[in-house]
Amino acid sequence: MEDQKTIKYLQVLTLKLGDDEYGIDISKITTIIENNYSVTRVPGAPEYIQGVINLRGDIVPVMELRKKLKLAHAEDTEETKIIVVNVEDMMVGIKVDKVLEVIQLDRKSIDEISSADDEEVKGYFMGLGKYNDRVIILINAEKLVKE
Repeated sequence: MEDQKTIKYLQVLTLKLGDDEYGIDISKITTIIENNYSVTRVPGAPEYIQGVINLRGDIVPVMELRKKLKLAHAEDTEETKIIVVNVEDMMVGIKVDKVLEVIQLDRKSIDEISSADDEEVKGYFMGLGKYNDRVIILINAEKLVKE
């Protein structure tokens, strides 16, 4: 398997949270599902965990990405989706406002995030990707799920 640094391009799934565009490395994504699953609350779970769903026989926690990133609450819409990621054999659903498309970013177009008020939240990001005239905030799926 090729080392991540030697691969020239990074394929990311782009998504929206409010007006901002984010991206997740496509290699971490298992599936994208509608937001119509019955969610069971789990007592004592962190506030950003909405609960768990039964996804084809697997119990999958659902994270509200807005809460995890300390963003303002927004009501679910028809465009709200759950992106299921797999990090070290742990599946987690990440609820997002809208899924856009898969794009290929040149690794040279990715810059570090230098300014963020909240260091905890800043740690969830890999950098800023430039794609045509868009700026995409790249999410570090491993840190997002594990921390």
